[in-house]
Amino acid sequence: MNSGISWVGSERSYIDELNYCQVGRVGVGRFGGNSSSGQDKNEDGCLVWTGYDWELSMVLDAHKTAESADLVIKEFKQHRFILERIIEEPVGDAIRALQETILSIFQHEDFRQRCQEVTGETACLIVVRKAKYVWWFSVGDCVLYLIHSELEALGEYKQNHRSFYEWIGEVNTFDAVVPCYSTGTKELRKGTTILLLTTDGLIECPNTHFHSSVEVAKRMKGNSVSDGVRQLLWEIKENGVRDSTTILSWEIDIEENATMPSDR
Repeated sequence: MNSGISWVGSERSYIDELNYCQVGRVGVGRFGGNSSSGQDKNEDGCLVWTGYDWELSMVLDAHKTAESADLVIKEFKQHRFILERIIEEPVGDAIRALQETILSIFQHEDFRQRCQEVTGETACLIVVRKAKYVWWFSVGDCVLYLIHSELEALGEYKQNHRSFYEWIGEVNTFDAVVPCYSTGTKELRKGTTILLLTTDGLIECPNTHFHSSVEVAKRMKGNSVSDGVRQLLWEIKENGVRDSTTILSWEIDIEENATMPSDR
């Protein structure tokens, strides 16, 4: 049985309020920012669907209003049946088809026209985990971390970089002659990996060091996902963050061996 959630900050802002819920394997954490720091609206959004051996997670960080985040979420919900059918294909076929399908959604003339009818634009990070692989599609400056001891030993946490001046909505990268976005695929290592997606309120919180991936990982390691996400949100609340933050996180345990160098 699949399970899911979709939300945008215009529905409920969570200003001054820490919120955590569980959607299948995925923990969903939301904090709308501190009103004492001047926050008066939440323009984040998220979408989570989970299946037997996969998860599709999305975080969005909009500007001006949450209309663009809401538009992207509604578009994905209209394509849910198609996307889930793709993800449930064998992993190699699924990952190859995902990029083509998501590009076709964002480049479709009708969708691009609806983007011109909203106020503001949104960053958007889509992450799909299937079997021992993770695939992502990123427009803008939301971030995906993979936290695993073998990667940590080499200083690897972030899987995408924050890419500025990319959005979907009133200002739309998919209206450009050459649309700008990034994608990637990663093989998960043997053992337990923590996946974490976040909007930039966490990274830019004053009086913290969450711009460092190491500090984010410290809060998650040795904790349950729920405790780790709650700790991150509590710290930014206590440090007076204004911007809203949405975090999606979950653990995956992989039993298969991962690729190793030939001299090992």
